[in-house]
Amino acid sequence: MTLDPDAFERIRKLVYQRTAIVLAEGKEYLVESRLAPVARAHGCADVTELCRLLDRKRESLANEVVEAMTTNETSFFRDHHPFEALKHTVLPDLIKKRASTRKLRIWCAACSTGQEPYSLAMLIDEHFPQLATWKVSILGTDVSKAVLARARTGRYRQIEVNRGLGANTLLRYFLRDGLEWEIRTDLRRMVQFESLNLIGPWPRTEKFDIVFLRNVLIYFDHATKISILTKIRDLIADDGYMVLGGSETTPNEITSFERVPIARAGIYRMLRQRPSQSSHAR
Repeated sequence: MTLDPDAFERIRKLVYQRTAIVLAEGKEYLVESRLAPVARAHGCADVTELCRLLDRKRESLANEVVEAMTTNETSFFRDHHPFEALKHTVLPDLIKKRASTRKLRIWCAACSTGQEPYSLAMLIDEHFPQLATWKVSILGTDVSKAVLARARTGRYRQIEVNRGLGANTLLRYFLRDGLEWEIRTDLRRMVQFESLNLIGPWPRTEKFDIVFLRNVLIYFDHATKISILTKIRDLIADDGYMVLGGSETTPNEITSFERVPIARAGIYRMLRQRPSQSSHAR
């Protein structure tokens, strides 16, 4: 059944208001496929009827609708290139710079079911044994409480571990439990998960050395991208790094970052401030 235009517009506005995610014209098929299970769970014949139900169960149902419409595509070591850049460039650089404090803080925004932060934990454990005595913290955040609940369990189906994990890595870091695989307890302890809406208020926190914001900005309009990157700029250490999707770039209005020339890795660092001309005048 074709989605009623008024129902589609209502879903578009709801999702934008709650998350700033833009559902462009022509995404009716996506709305129907994502919300059909929600409609069935509430005894509705279709998504149009589900929209009418929003009038009676506004808040709780609205949360379900928004969570269903957020994109949760992820996999272990997704796209490969940024993890290689971390292994060969970013982490060696930060390890030298943090030798006195022996602390490293990493944030994975929009982490979905946790594969990205757990991939970082595996990479650090395998390639940087010297960090075992450091205070290393990895924070994963997402707007969806449902995916965060799954991430905290560290449990994944066979089809999920098949995406990005070789046999040796799987056997080294996971234990089989029935039809699922559970990540090692020590790696789970490296990662904390918290709920965060990127367009909502952000808690005050210590600055991060690395921020992963991969394949997230593509869902926002221009003004929202600038707003999010402005707030992220204030949360990254002056010598820290930001990681975007390989095809993503910062808007022209954001001048605080420079791209690190590593092909297809999407690595940015804080732009080093050049001394002003007057500072050299004597």
